[in-house]
Amino acid sequence: MVFNVTIDRDEDGVWIVECPSIPGCVSQGMTKEEALENVKDAIRLCLQVRAEKGYPLTIETRQVEVAA
Repeated sequence: MVFNVTIDRDEDGVWIVECPSIPGCVSQGMTKEEALENVKDAIRLCLQVRAEKGYPLTIETRQVEVAA
């Protein structure tokens, strides 16, 4: 499965990666690469928990266009 993720850096320099299509699925790392690897584990675990609880695996996400 392929997921879109967001990547941001906090004020302490830690990389934060979130998977918007899975509520609460967030991970971090000291490098961008580490954070991206960590979020893969987080996604696997979140999908497992959601399946066990009978929740939909993901929620719908879309892109919208906004004139700037």
